[in-house]
Amino acid sequence: MSSITREGLWSSNPALVQLLGLCPLLAVSNSFATSLGLGVTTLVVLTLSNLVISLVRGWLDEETRLPVQIMIIATFVTLADLTLQYAFFELHQRIGLFVALIVTNCTLLGRAEAFASRNPVLNSLLDGFMMGTGFLLVLLLMGTVRELVGQGTLFANLHLLTGLPDVTIQVADSGFLLLVLPPGAFLTLGCLIALKNVIDGAVR
Repeated sequence: MSSITREGLWSSNPALVQLLGLCPLLAVSNSFATSLGLGVTTLVVLTLSNLVISLVRGWLDEETRLPVQIMIIATFVTLADLTLQYAFFELHQRIGLFVALIVTNCTLLGRAEAFASRNPVLNSLLDGFMMGTGFLLVLLLMGTVRELVGQGTLFANLHLLTGLPDVTIQVADSGFLLLVLPPGAFLTLGCLIALKNVIDGAVR
């Protein structure tokens, strides 16, 4: 159990180590709110997909395994997309395209093929949750840095997800615009990967 947790959060983190799911990671991480919305959605879909795939793995053979896995993932992505449209419509307007693209996220199919289809239910459930949490934490860290440095705010538009009053914190009157643009996403992710490698090197 501890090795599954460590791999998902750190040693095999899907964003920092495996470099999977980079399209939504880079596109949506320009604010804390959008990062939280997509990160939680990915976490839920990955966890439930791993659970169901592990449950049915004994009934699948080499020819049916991959199509069934894709169908299960697509089902949960569709349910997540419809839920967001119903409950968080304004947020869905901002991240809806990338929610639909979760079905092509290599993190989900990779964990389904490499782990859930070969391991017991509880281990697969934990693996999905930890891999999803690792992805979520990187998204939140990127969203926080890019919003804080790029716009000078924090928690802007968080009410779209929580339904609570606006809690935007104005840290500065302006920010470093490059960080909220696409190149800023690559720069931020590159710095996080470099930081992880430095930490790994220091603790060896």
